[in-house]
Amino acid sequence: MTHWFRQHRYALAAALVHLRRSPGGFLFNILVVAIALALPFTGVTLLDNVRPMSEQLSVDPEISVFLKQDTPREQAEALAVPLRQTVKDKQAKIIFTPREKALDNLKDKSGLADVLTTLGENPLPDSYVLKLDAFRNAQAGGDVDQLAEQIRALPGVDTVQVDSAWVKRLAALLNVLRLALLLLAATLGTVVVAVIFNTIRLQVMTQREEILVSKLIGATDSFIHRPFYYTGALLGLCAGGLALGAVSLALRPLNIAIAEFARLYASEFQLAPLPPLAMAALLALSAGLGLIGALLSVQRHLSKLN
Repeated sequence: MTHWFRQHRYALAAALVHLRRSPGGFLFNILVVAIALALPFTGVTLLDNVRPMSEQLSVDPEISVFLKQDTPREQAEALAVPLRQTVKDKQAKIIFTPREKALDNLKDKSGLADVLTTLGENPLPDSYVLKLDAFRNAQAGGDVDQLAEQIRALPGVDTVQVDSAWVKRLAALLNVLRLALLLLAATLGTVVVAVIFNTIRLQVMTQREEILVSKLIGATDSFIHRPFYYTGALLGLCAGGLALGAVSLALRPLNIAIAEFARLYASEFQLAPLPPLAMAALLALSAGLGLIGALLSVQRHLSKLN
C-alpha cells in the first residue's frame, strides 16, 4: 500500500511539473472547459431552486366553486348536499370557506390588509373546494372537466374552476426542462472530453522523447500513463471549480432582478447556490470527464509509440 501511494504521489508531482512548464496553455484550456460546464451547472442550480416549490404544490385535482354574492348563508351551506350527490361515491373532500374567512386569509397572505380594509364591503363570495383523490392520474382530466360542468349547473353557483390543471402543466414543463438539461449536459460533456483529449494529445507529442527514454530504462506503461491521467483530472477539477464559482457570482445580479419581480407577488423567492454535497458531486463529475478524456487520449496515442 505504501508503494502504491508513493507511485501516485510521484505521478501527481510529475503532472504538476508538466503543468508549470506551460501555465498559459493550461489556464486557457481550463477557461474553455469551464465555459462548456457553466451552462449545465446553471441549469442544475435553477432546477434545484425550483424543485422545492414544485414539490410543495398539490397535484391532486381540486375544483373551486364560487357562489353568487347574493346567495344567503343558509343556502350556501346547504349546497354541500347536492355537491356530495354530484361526486357520488368518488373519494372527495369538500371544504366550505365562508367569505369572512376567505377575506382574513387574503389579508394574511397578500400583505394588502390596508387596501382591503378601505374597500369596506367584503368583495369575496362564499366558496367550496373539492379535493378529488379519485382523479389523480392524468387520464382522468376529462372526468374532472365533466364533473365541473355538472357542478356549474347547480343553483347559486357563479364560477367553477379546476385548480390543478396548471400544476400538472408545470410538472410536465419541469420534466421537459430536466430532459433538455440532460441532453445539453451530455453534449457539453462530450465537448469537455474532446477538449481534454486534444490537450493530452499535445502533451504526449511534446514529451515524446522523454517517454521513449523512460521506456528504454524499463518504465512500465502504468508509470508513464499516470501523470497524464492526473493532468486530465486536474484540468476537469479546476474547470469545474471555475464554472461553479462563475455560477455563484452570477446569482447575485440575478437575485436583484428576481427580488423586484417577486415583490410584486408578495414573495421573497431567491436563488440559492447548490448545497455542498451537490457541488462536490459536480466537481467529481468534472474530474471524471477530465480523466475519461485523458484515458482515451493516452490509450490512443501512446499505443503508437509502442
